[in-house]
Amino acid sequence: MSRAKPVTLSDLRRHAVARTLFRPTTLIDAIRRLGFVQADPIRAPARAQDLTLRHRVRDYRAGDLERRYPRLPVEEDALVNYGFLPREHLALMHPRTARRPWDADTQRRAASVLAFIREQGPSHPKAVQAAFNHGRTTNAWGGQSNAVTHLLDGMHYRGLLRVARREAGVRVYAVAAHADDERSPAERAAALLRLVLDKYAPLPTRSLGQLVSHLGYGAPQLQAELRVALADARRQLPSATIDGLTWLWPADENPRSARHAPADEVRLLAPFDPIVWDRLRLELLWGWAYRFEAYTPAPRRRWGYYALPLLWRDQVVGWANLSLRQGQLLPEVGFIAGQPQDAGFTTAMDEELQRMHQFLAREV
Repeated sequence: MSRAKPVTLSDLRRHAVARTLFRPTTLIDAIRRLGFVQADPIRAPARAQDLTLRHRVRDYRAGDLERRYPRLPVEEDALVNYGFLPREHLALMHPRTARRPWDADTQRRAASVLAFIREQGPSHPKAVQAAFNHGRTTNAWGGQSNAVTHLLDGMHYRGLLRVARREAGVRVYAVAAHADDERSPAERAAALLRLVLDKYAPLPTRSLGQLVSHLGYGAPQLQAELRVALADARRQLPSATIDGLTWLWPADENPRSARHAPADEVRLLAPFDPIVWDRLRLELLWGWAYRFEAYTPAPRRRWGYYALPLLWRDQVVGWANLSLRQGQLLPEVGFIAGQPQDAGFTTAMDEELQRMHQFLAREV
């Protein structure tokens, strides 16, 4: 009887790309398949959530998520970081218990704001500010921010409020109503772990551990259960050890599937796209250390302000910084080991830049 061939890094590379670059579908189906879409306010040339969705949603244009959000069963909320997720996932994390409890005065102010929004309906922070002038407070970055905005953020995080829509990028809040979840804390923790594994697999064990640590942001009250779920996953999930590192993936997936043959396409990825989100995995699979440098001082940047990793077939071979000037898309492209000489690369790159320009059409 012949033994199955061992899983290789090449298998994992193909699997990492193929499992998340699924055939473009509807917006809600894509968000459900991804499980979570990380958000970022920087637009260079578009926001991260739009750059992620454009590969996975038919005829997607920059800003479609924000425009359609009020009609979708989708919520802005916290998971491993802040972003968009299907509404049904909120029950896994709410009621959320923040690590820092409010004092009695903050609780009273929150109760007053909650009563105001319940009576008035979806409310812009300026409308709340007009009714409740609570002065100013120091925010997490050491600067000064409006105390009402700070309070609204805290109420949203604790599940008292939800984002009903955005106006010029500003959150408009409504009172939240969360569905009951009869699952035990242990079952919810296991479901959360599966959610992030489904999104970011295949993963080195260290990366899965870091993701579970990040889940302490979305579900701080489940930290003990998440540690148990992680230990169970490490014992039970299919795995492969390559160059001394153990990799994990969902039990119903096969990294060696023939269906993972890469397409002859170029993709410019968001810095937080699931293919490149885990920097350790990216370095292990593709041999170079990409960094997001928007907050790095310009003289110290290697890749650029908002470098988009460049995927050719199943190889992340470089990066591109894009800008729009007078309606024209201007790319600055760099390669780790020189431009690929494969037949078809130049054509595929041109096609991707054309797709990007169409995607940005409403932003121009």
